[in-house]
Order: sequence, then C-alpha cells, then structure tokens
Amino acid sequence: MIPDSPPPHEFDGRWQECTEKVAGQLEAGCRLPVNELLLPLTLQVAASPFLRGDSLGFWHVGNERHWLPRFHFQRTRVVKHRYRLGIFAGIHGDEPAGILGLMDFVRELDRDPELGREFELWLYPLCNPSGYLAATRESSARLDLNREFWCGSAQPEVLLLERELRERRFEGIIALHSDDTSNGFYGFARDRLISEQMLAPALAAADRHLPLDRNEIIDGFHAVNGIIHSAYDGILCAPPEQRPQPFEVILESPQLTPLSLQRQSFVAALSAILKSYRGFMAYGGDI
Repeated sequence: MIPDSPPPHEFDGRWQECTEKVAGQLEAGCRLPVNELLLPLTLQVAASPFLRGDSLGFWHVGNERHWLPRFHFQRTRVVKHRYRLGIFAGIHGDEPAGILGLMDFVRELDRDPELGREFELWLYPLCNPSGYLAATRESSARLDLNREFWCGSAQPEVLLLERELRERRFEGIIALHSDDTSNGFYGFARDRLISEQMLAPALAAADRHLPLDRNEIIDGFHAVNGIIHSAYDGILCAPPEQRPQPFEVILESPQLTPLSLQRQSFVAALSAILKSYRGFMAYGGDI
C-alpha cells in the first residue's frame, strides 16, 4: 500500500528545513554529494503531481560517475499548446546561488497555480556536476563549459545539453549565473525587444531584493540599467540552425552578497519573465 502524501503544511515545513540545511552547508563552503544537493527537488517530485525528474545521461571520469539531472514541470496533462522553456543553472561549478534559486522557483510554481499556467518548463539545476563537486568554475576537464557550445566540443556535459537543446526546440532559454566582480544584479539579452519586454521587468523584480549593477561597463561589456546586449561566444544557447530562434536571457546575481538574497532575486526575476512572456504572447507578440 502506498502511503498518502503529507499534508501541504507538513510538506512545506519539511521542504523548507531541507532547503535551508542545503543552503547553509553551501554557504559554509561545503560541497554536498549531488543526491543530497538535489534532495529538496527530490522531495518535491514525491509530493507534487506536476513535477517529475530524471537524467539526461551519465559519463565517467576515471572511477567517478557523473550525471546531468533534469526536471519537468507542467501543471496539467491536458493536451494543448504550451510555451516550452528551458531554465539552466550550475554551468559554472562555483555558482551555487543559481542552483538554489532554481529549486526555490520550482517550489513557487507549486505554490502559485497561476505562475506556471500555459508553460511547459524543463529545468536543469546542475549542468556542471564535476565543477560543482570541486567548487570550481571549470569542469573536471579544466574547461569553462560555457565557452564550449556549438563549436564541436567533445565534453560530455556539452554533448548531452546540445542534444537536449536540439530535441526540445525551446521557445525560451534562461540561464542563471553569479558574478563575483559585480556589486549588483544584471542580465544579458542580445535582442533589444526581449530586453524591453522581459529582461527589464525581471531586473525590476530582482531589484526589490538586491540592487542592480548600473555601471556602464559590466563584465567587459557596455551596459545600460543592468542590461547587456552582447555575449561571449560558445555560451549555452539555442542551436544556430533553429528557426525561429527562441528568446534567450541570462540572469547574473552578485556572488558576494548573501546567498538568501541572491535566491530571492532569482525567484523574483524568473517569475517576472514568465508573467511578461505570457502577456507578450497574449497580445500577439512574435519573437
């Protein structure tokens, strides 16, 4: 006999306790095993009818086995068109705020029925597991994986993610990062319409928790009100041949600020993007 799921208030308490324990250990510099890091999401999969989890695949580095976790959120199973978005975190192993922020956001999706309406969300909280375990930006191959996309890379993480990006053909791609050289929250959007319609509201929402980086030069790029219209080559993005191209947004938190505020900023920014995109498409927006 399968036991009933715990009452919502009981699960909330259990989830909150687990999440804060994970966050506390990360903030103290500890690196939990991947299964312990992802325990808040695993608990939610067990309790939520809308969330499921699996893996993109696995590979070995010496005697170590690594895998890429994937989660899927869809509020109902009714067959209809949904906006299919991919949200990615942890491509740099020394940036745990995005991982935790994505976990918090998934919990918010369960709490707020309106937030995820009309969306099919594919979530990738840990895109560089070997880098995470070593607390390094690079993977175990000593490569910055966020410079390896669509250039013939042989890195297993990149190959798995490129295959996923081709198969899913996302209508939107959002990547979560942290910057230890910035004093505020900021974002990238190469398309100016996207920056106006989605990134600007996302930054305004994040600004309620952390100040924006309003410098004219951020990360070597020209910026206006925390928005950058350029990007590095080789970053995680849609396949070059995909038509139409999806909207693409990168959110960057100031890494040296309290982890709790970075998490809140990511949740606020992601929520704002979903609301803005749904409203934009409702008015016949053609991205």
